[in-house]
Amino acid sequence: MTMLSVYLRSSLFFAGQFLATLLIGPAMLMLKPFRFETRYAAANLWVRFCLWLLQAVCGLRYQVHGLENIPARNGVVICKHQSAFETIALQAIFPPVVFILKQELLRIPIWGWAMATQEPIAIDRQAKAQALKQILRDGAARIQAGRWVVLFPEGTRVAPGQKGQYGGSGGMLAHRAACPVVPVAHNAGEYWAKNGFLKFPGVIQVRIGPMLDAAEIGSGEVNRRAEAWIEAQMAEITGFGPYAQAASTPRETTG
Repeated sequence: MTMLSVYLRSSLFFAGQFLATLLIGPAMLMLKPFRFETRYAAANLWVRFCLWLLQAVCGLRYQVHGLENIPARNGVVICKHQSAFETIALQAIFPPVVFILKQELLRIPIWGWAMATQEPIAIDRQAKAQALKQILRDGAARIQAGRWVVLFPEGTRVAPGQKGQYGGSGGMLAHRAACPVVPVAHNAGEYWAKNGFLKFPGVIQVRIGPMLDAAEIGSGEVNRRAEAWIEAQMAEITGFGPYAQAASTPRETTG
């Protein structure tokens, strides 16, 4: 596939995603008085459409390994963060989910307003102590309500082949809520880069790890095991996509 084709397909995906946001966003706002399940179902239409559009237009799909590791009870998802892809796909893999995100994102017209109807945990990153208290308090409440809480332990998107410092809030939250933790690794950033417009064709590998029972092991051990598992998986699935080398320019793909 030529670079021109990648640009055109990525542009078409952006246009489709933008139009879907303009249609579904206001609908979600009108559904604000309804139950969370109704609002989440509307949001999931956007999720499913974006994933379909990504495959149909950009030729980018994903494979999930380890679905059998997802326990019947909801809990905490500790996931690698490389691109915008996982913020979409995790909603299809672990419904219903809530994200921990920056307060500023909820001020984005239409998208941010619609996201607010999904009851995310919006924190002030500058007030770290208060943010942690909020994550533990609101996260436990969301888990009690039957939702999965997604945490990106490195705090921000990290380029393929790189590793950020893992935070400890995931294990702390799970230990407080006495709930399971599920680690997730993927290589989405090799096809859809951080803040990247281009989406290259290929197959994103998503791996779901064995459950960690925070009711039986300490929060520190939960975090240690989750980090070790994720990084071991990343070593196996890194190096296959156009953005495999974080410091290099994406190469032209053929086929």
